[in-house]
Amino acid sequence: MAKNREPILKTCKSLGLSPATLGVMKETTRNMKQKRRKQSEYGIQLNEKQKVKFIYGVLEKPFHRYYEMAMKSSGVTGEALLQYLERRLDNVVFRLGYASTRREAKQLISHGHFTVNGQKVNIPSYLVKPGMVIAVKEGSRSSVKFKTLAEQNAVSVVPKWLEKDGEHFSGKVVAMPARDDIDYEVQEHLIIELYSK
Repeated sequence: MAKNREPILKTCKSLGLSPATLGVMKETTRNMKQKRRKQSEYGIQLNEKQKVKFIYGVLEKPFHRYYEMAMKSSGVTGEALLQYLERRLDNVVFRLGYASTRREAKQLISHGHFTVNGQKVNIPSYLVKPGMVIAVKEGSRSSVKFKTLAEQNAVSVVPKWLEKDGEHFSGKVVAMPARDDIDYEVQEHLIIELYSK
């Protein structure tokens, strides 16, 4: 499995993102002033695509596959693309507060700590649907890691399309994610324009 090993803070700086978007509570001490030329239209579109790919930790090939799936779906293509990315299991685990970052969520899922509807799933890109229940595996609940996360995220805000049951280390997908559930600034139409050239 290919991995993105780019330094988080350096990439956040180049894309103009806050590290908090990724769940990282660390600020860079480097000079944040950027001397850049005016970007071309292509450069702006590419930057937007790179930003979304970096936030969700998705490489180019699967990201393009999500774009193709969004093109085939009904509705606005840009919103459908973001919906597919939000429905990834690693993102859902992060949103429920069972991982500090999406990268950590990927690792925990790969190590088999989560179940979907009672079945063990170790694929971070698994797409969840409304009605599915995501839970921490019985054997993993007593680990120090999950107990610490449960205490830290006891009052964390969960998006309205998810329902968290902290007592049973689980969460339920109650609806499809909507455009206003995206908590970072993105102009998805620029990504669609880039791919449709």
